[in-house]
Amino acid sequence: MIVATAADLADAEGFEQVTLSAVARRLRVQTASLYNHVRDRAELFAGIHELALDELADRMGAAVAGRAGRDALVGLAEAQRAYARESPGRWAALQQQATPTTVGSPGARRVAELTLAVLRGYDLPEAELVHVTRFVGATVNGFLALERSGGFGHRTPAPDASWQRTLTALDAIVRAWPTSDEGTS
Repeated sequence: MIVATAADLADAEGFEQVTLSAVARRLRVQTASLYNHVRDRAELFAGIHELALDELADRMGAAVAGRAGRDALVGLAEAQRAYARESPGRWAALQQQATPTTVGSPGARRVAELTLAVLRGYDLPEAELVHVTRFVGATVNGFLALERSGGFGHRTPAPDASWQRTLTALDAIVRAWPTSDEGTS
């Protein structure tokens, strides 16, 4: 309940506004009583991060079920975009560095497994999956960060048109992914 309340606060007020005292006010309890359940703000942030990973994994799983190739990649990206829009504070938590406990959490494992399953549908060598995962993540997160900050609000056409082109380009790049170490160091 404490972590869910903190996550709701992050969505409503912004991730950076989450403090133990703000969560205590929302729960109508004394701040000191929260220390029986969470050690400090860092542990609270880790809890929000893990909650967000669980929720995102559920959405991603539903979005990619029964799909392969471009359809699965689009489902994966669309699930992230929808989550970022609907739960901005939780999404901000996902942008924070994960603790070792968070990295090993069930939600983190599910997000990683779903992402890898989608990318394996492109018949890439296993050795390339880390590189492709980083590229896809950077592309999706970069677009979402710019969209969230209003970076696309000053020009037409609407960002949705650019998003669709980004997804098409992402699919094309993953399909043509280089599989040798030539030119890398």
